[in-house]
Amino acid sequence: MIETDMEELAELESRQIQILHRIAQLELSILPLSNNSQRQELSTSTTEARLSAVLVHGGVSDFSFKRAPSDYYDRSLEARRDILGAASIHHLCKSIVLVNTQAASDITDCSDRQNSKYYVVVVQYTARFSAESVKNFLYTINNGKIPKKRFNLRLAPEEISHKLTGFEHNGVTCVGMKTDIPVILDEAIAKLHPDFFWLGGGEIDLKLGIRTSEFINFTKPFIVNCSGS
Repeated sequence: MIETDMEELAELESRQIQILHRIAQLELSILPLSNNSQRQELSTSTTEARLSAVLVHGGVSDFSFKRAPSDYYDRSLEARRDILGAASIHHLCKSIVLVNTQAASDITDCSDRQNSKYYVVVVQYTARFSAESVKNFLYTINNGKIPKKRFNLRLAPEEISHKLTGFEHNGVTCVGMKTDIPVILDEAIAKLHPDFFWLGGGEIDLKLGIRTSEFINFTKPFIVNCSGS
């Protein structure tokens, strides 16, 4: 009985978020073009509502969105930590889209998780990303059947990243992307205590905080040791 009530509550919450999303979209469509500040605020509200609905539908319950000030990226990691209420600067993370520039000519999309043209890597701001570690990981999970020279992970151009995810630079997140891109989570994030980290929230000034275990259940990432201090 309790389980049924919880399922009904989750369904109700999901419907409420979807309604909020539709209202925000309607308001955005009728707002005068000259009122840029209001349009921007509504756009972010729409993004938050849409991504919230995606998360709830995916079984995620422990998450939070926060709006950051416009000069957020000009501030120190310590200041960003305080703005978001993060546990430490190591809990501040980013999502970057990578392209395998040496993939075989017939590898053009993300249909094969183990040998995808593109990957989204989630890494800490305090860490140094290692493309070589990802290369070695992909070589290993393919059982050595694909030559190492066929893996060369590089940062995807911004226009490609935007086309694949639907999000701008500094707003990229693994939630609600246009394309189902395989996710790689740096192992260091999975080991954080407390297990709640922050990453982009779909808009430049919107940040998403999420329980690590729920993020893993939702995105089904490869967990890879792909960074250093």
